[in-house]
Amino acid sequence: MRAEETTRQRIADYLRRRPAAAGSLANEFGIRSTTALSHVEHIAQSLDPTDEELLVAPPECRDCGFTDFRDLINRPSRCPECKSEGIEEPRFVIE
Repeated sequence: MRAEETTRQRIADYLRRRPAAAGSLANEFGIRSTTALSHVEHIAQSLDPTDEELLVAPPECRDCGFTDFRDLINRPSRCPECKSEGIEEPRFVIE
């Protein structure tokens, strides 16, 4: 990591090496989850002219396995199928 890299550049480099959820990125880089999501969204836009792409593993209910959420980026508060609040965060990776 170079000192002149921005947080967004460091997050992009991190996501090129391994998948991560917004909460994990927040812990790794000392930022809030909402800020991490904002960075991920901007990273996705900046990848458009390149041959890389941001892949998203959708949120998943820990109880019933439901994954067909409308919003793939934000973690829902509860599962529409079983009403469980145990939802895994979506995970991001750059390939």
